[in-house]
Amino acid sequence: MTKLLCIFSLCLLCACASQNTGPSASAQLVPTKGNIASGLVTLTQSGSKVFVVGEIRGLQPNAQHGFHIHEKGDCSSGDGMSTGGHFNPTTQSHGAHGSASHHAGDLPSLVADANGVAKLNFETSSISVEGGTASVVGRGLIVHRDPDDYTTQPTGNSGPRLACAVIVKN
Repeated sequence: MTKLLCIFSLCLLCACASQNTGPSASAQLVPTKGNIASGLVTLTQSGSKVFVVGEIRGLQPNAQHGFHIHEKGDCSSGDGMSTGGHFNPTTQSHGAHGSASHHAGDLPSLVADANGVAKLNFETSSISVEGGTASVVGRGLIVHRDPDDYTTQPTGNSGPRLACAVIVKN
């Protein structure tokens, strides 16, 4: 029985690992001026889905933070504003990730723990690491100070930008 359980566990582990072996990109988040938030996010394509995994530190403890892909991969302004608006190749209204109408760049909000650390692990079909209009390679990734209200157009009223990254292909 133990041997069978070990074999089953190994098969399950291999199946999970094989999901995340396609083309990938990463984003090294650096703090905007006057902030301390930073982290690393990896995006891995598997078929039509992208698996997004990462960790962001230096956030307000026990708080939600807006998290978006933005049009431009440009963090040169110091405040993150050089990334432009949300990545929205299909010209949808802003909304919650996974809802019927939302920007491709509308990602699930980050939830920081008591130490100000947010760990993320989700999948999406709204973006791509490979080519095409939904490709996020070369785009900006932004962590916001406030939670996304999912209704205010076009931004979700997420407040100032705490951290910025350019998404680069691995």
